[in-house]
Amino acid sequence: MTRTLASLFGPLQPMALAEDLAAPLLALPIPDGAADPAAAAARAPAAGPSVPDRFTVSRGLAVVPVRGILTPNMAQYERWFGWATYHGLAETLDHLAASEDAAAIVLEIDSPGGLVTGIEAAAEAIAAAAAVKPVHALVSPLAASAAYWLASQASEIVMTPGAVAGSIGVALTTAAHVQPGANGAQIFEMSSRHARAKRPDASTEAGRAELQRSLDEAEAAFHAAVSAGRAIPAAELAARLSVTDDPQDGGATFRAPEAIRRGLADRTETRAAFYERLTARTAPKPRSPSRAFAARAAAAAALARS
Repeated sequence: MTRTLASLFGPLQPMALAEDLAAPLLALPIPDGAADPAAAAARAPAAGPSVPDRFTVSRGLAVVPVRGILTPNMAQYERWFGWATYHGLAETLDHLAASEDAAAIVLEIDSPGGLVTGIEAAAEAIAAAAAVKPVHALVSPLAASAAYWLASQASEIVMTPGAVAGSIGVALTTAAHVQPGANGAQIFEMSSRHARAKRPDASTEAGRAELQRSLDEAEAAFHAAVSAGRAIPAAELAARLSVTDDPQDGGATFRAPEAIRRGLADRTETRAAFYERLTARTAPKPRSPSRAFAARAAAAAALARS
């Protein structure tokens, strides 16, 4: 039976992920050796793909792809699918913020989100870079959940026509044993006396309360990042994200016009128009000849006429 990527994301992992939009990616089969890159390298050291470049720089504009299901540091996902990781993004943004070759940075985003763990370091690196030089988030065509968390820290958010952004919230999947397992044994999971929160039991009120506490804590960090990055007052954010009059009805995704109306994005632009606008600002201007060069040229011209 073919294992899919969904099998690698176990329960009790807080996810900032739009699951409906992530379904095609989660259904991808695990490539041979992707789950065990060390074993794959031992079998065929030269055959496996290498980690792709995390950015390109052209005419003063650095472009950083933010694709796939986002994880803290899954190098095999970078290697096999070209997906971004939080560790890779933090390193990249730190480097580009200090680079004289990059006058501006583009985060080209196509992601349904990913894990919560590790995202704050990447988001903080984006915000720090945006304090030094322009950082543009191009939603082309998806920045959902964790991917929007990252986009919200950019200097501006541009959505291509038909693009989708939002899904601001955190969720997890859990289970509790309610009957004997396949071998007829009833399974019990226990933790040490002062570590009951280590394995919350979702079938109990106390377990659900602990899981809810963890989710609300992650959501608070998410909301704080969006509030700061988008300059939306924290007290107004939940109401802006809700699809009803109840602030608890957030978590939806929005197409460009609605996302802009709610303050989640700045403009709609085609990719071609977006890059034409930015490269016009960042491309080096032709240098005028120096006085010494002009004098030498005039002397050469005079000599040629004599």
